[in-house]
Amino acid sequence: MTGQPLPFSPPAGPPAVVVTDLTVDRGQVRALDSVSLAVPRGEITVLLGPNGSGKSTLMQAILGLVAPSAGTVRVLDAPVRRALRTGRVAAVPQSDDVDARFPVTAAEVVMQGRRRFTGPWRRPSSADRLAVADALDRVGLSAIAGRRIGELSGGQRRRVLLARCLAQEADLLLLDEPFNGMDAGSELVYIDVLRELAASGRTALISTHHLGTVEQLADSIALINGRLVAHGPVAEMTTPQILSTLLGARLSEPAARAATTLGVLS
Repeated sequence: MTGQPLPFSPPAGPPAVVVTDLTVDRGQVRALDSVSLAVPRGEITVLLGPNGSGKSTLMQAILGLVAPSAGTVRVLDAPVRRALRTGRVAAVPQSDDVDARFPVTAAEVVMQGRRRFTGPWRRPSSADRLAVADALDRVGLSAIAGRRIGELSGGQRRRVLLARCLAQEADLLLLDEPFNGMDAGSELVYIDVLRELAASGRTALISTHHLGTVEQLADSIALINGRLVAHGPVAEMTTPQILSTLLGARLSEPAARAATTLGVLS
């Protein structure tokens, strides 16, 4: 990886994402209940909570994929759909959105991020190809640029999707459970790249239930369990009292080990 910060200064203004009194019902189940959250620009905010706590639902609401029962969402100081049309928002879904059977290379997947600049018809320019090469270099995958996506490991595919976000030059990245099934090496690459992005002024909102990554990754943590339990700096959000309130009996054995490693459970 080049290790050079991306040249970018976040525009002055309101938070990157503002969620106000958001309620989402999925059939007879209330997935989110009156959630209000402001995601600061130029920082990494982590949504932390157990499985089924509504983290993915919140991410989907921010991406306009689920309709709120009540409340509002604004992204980059605009309604969701208007913000998404600008191409300034990039997302990595919980499940890979690339068909591993389709004969497309890693570089071609990353090139999809350049559609913000090329449109649907213009052929990629030398600047586009350079952006793709740089993005793959940043995630440590230059050597496999020409390999088909179906030949890559799960961790490599996740890194390709992150590279697609980099090529898009998005102001806001939304990543839903990016560390699920990821090997340790890919996890470290993800953290390094995201911290580099934040240092350059970009914003990321990341959902996870893995405690072991948050201390290295996050500027702040929003604890979610159907409602917003709390939102604040990492040290304040990973105390034994708060984590036991959030996770309680649902704290899995791997999460308990991670919490112990972090020194937040005794």
